[in-house]
Amino acid sequence: MITKRIIPCLDVKDGRVVKGVQFVELRDAGDPVELAAFYDKEGADELVFLDISASHEGRKTMVHVVEETAARLAIPFTVGGGINTLVDMKNILRAGADKVSLNTAAVLNPELISEGSRFFGSQCIVVAIDAKFDGAFGEYRVYTHGGRKETEWEASAWAKEAAARGAGEILLTSMDQDGAKSGFNLELTRLVSESVSIPVIASGGAGNADHFYEAFIEGKADAALAASIFHYKETSVKEVKKELKERGVRIR
Repeated sequence: MITKRIIPCLDVKDGRVVKGVQFVELRDAGDPVELAAFYDKEGADELVFLDISASHEGRKTMVHVVEETAARLAIPFTVGGGINTLVDMKNILRAGADKVSLNTAAVLNPELISEGSRFFGSQCIVVAIDAKFDGAFGEYRVYTHGGRKETEWEASAWAKEAAARGAGEILLTSMDQDGAKSGFNLELTRLVSESVSIPVIASGGAGNADHFYEAFIEGKADAALAASIFHYKETSVKEVKKELKERGVRIR
């Protein structure tokens, strides 16, 4: 079994970390720089920083916050939100990020994935997919603009397209499960994990260590991401890792 990763996520709006349920009802969770430093010491394998309103508001990611956050980290750091061009990618990587996460911009211009992969290497390019079940079509549809706009893409088909264009990783968020703490969407996670050969990060729904175990074993995810349960100290990265190790999951 490949070593699994535990990744806290900082959803940032107006310079503060926030968390809601199904992308709405956001509440404050703290300062991104302080939280990043805390998770670095806690033993997180990586950190994801998402400027969640940048694309919707039509602006760039807050580079100064990325710089301050990166300065406190020794672990890999992925940044997303409002990244629309190669120049945007370069600015974020220069600010200290190890990877860039593309979501809305990649759907609107899939060639951006190819360009980024060629210029910076596939290991730098993460394609984030926000997916929600559409009963009318009986499938998981991809959403953009912070979960505000439904697209015609089916989740696994878009994941395949992203991988074919050079994405090095998929960050897959179940909008239905986001913030619910009832467990990751195992059906969606497995569907996408089995459709691509690149790593898939499960996101949306983590409530306890059992949910991480299920994401790895049943969902076949390579990594699992969580926010509120870590931010509000309902559990910790150390506790989750300890329990997973006891259950035989290879953890860094």
